[in-house]
Amino acid sequence: MERKIRVLVAKAGLDGHDRGAKVVAAALRDAGMEVIYTGLRQTAKMIVEAAIQEDVDAIGISILSGAHMTIFPKIKNLMNKEGLDDVLLFGGGIVPEQDIKKLKEMGVGEIFTPGAPTTEIISFLKNWVEVHPRVDIS
Repeated sequence: MERKIRVLVAKAGLDGHDRGAKVVAAALRDAGMEVIYTGLRQTAKMIVEAAIQEDVDAIGISILSGAHMTIFPKIKNLMNKEGLDDVLLFGGGIVPEQDIKKLKEMGVGEIFTPGAPTTEIISFLKNWVEVHPRVDIS
């Protein structure tokens, strides 16, 4: 039996707009993935701890607040500290193109901007997991 892709979807910081995150979470579920939605106002530490507890393949951050250059590096640094080198960090929201480039250089896999089709996000996740299979130690 094929293992389902597990994705944690989170809203980091003080951003209170979660419609996009909920739409993406529903689309990922409809595509057969297991989705853990943490809800609003999560800290980087809360997100990484949840990712460890839930043994996810990917962490998706929805951000509209403009704090992407603070939040993504905090999460990525905690992921590195906790040894989550095999977990994808990706995101979506309002992020300028020049910042997307910098975030990718820091190790963020992809940033999806408003209007990105959910099929594009699903395809990206499936392809990433196929290319980066996690070791199953059970």
